[in-house]
Amino acid sequence: QVQLVESGGGLVQAGGSLRLSCAASGRTFSTYVMAWFRQTPGKEREFVAAVSWSGGSTVYADSVKGRFTISRDNAKNTVYLLMNSLRPEDTAVYYCAVDRSGPPTRAGRAYDYWGQGTQVTVSS
Repeated sequence: QVQLVESGGGLVQAGGSLRLSCAASGRTFSTYVMAWFRQTPGKEREFVAAVSWSGGSTVYADSVKGRFTISRDNAKNTVYLLMNSLRPEDTAVYYCAVDRSGPPTRAGRAYDYWGQGTQVTVSS
C-alpha cells in the first residue's frame, strides 16, 4: 500500500508560479514512476507530467511543456511539480500518482495509487 499526500496548491495570478509537492509512504518509493495529473469539473482526468524512478527520464503533456518541471527527491520520498507561467486554463485539481512498474507513461490506467489532490486556481 502506498499513501500519497499532495500540498502546495493555491490561488495565483496568471503568469505566476507554484510548486506542488507529493509525499509518498513506502520503502520502495525510489523504484516507482511518479506522475501528476489534473482534472476540472466535467472533464476527464488529464496527464500532466511523469518522471522515472531515477529522475533521468521525464514526459510532459504538450500543454505544459516548457512551463512545468517535474522532479523527485528519493531521499525524501517526494515528487515535485514546478509550475511557471501559469495560465487560467491550468486551473484544476492536481493529483499525484504512482506506477510501480514500467517506464513513464501518459496512460492513467497504468497508475496504481493516487493522492487526494490539491486545488490550483489561476486568476486572469
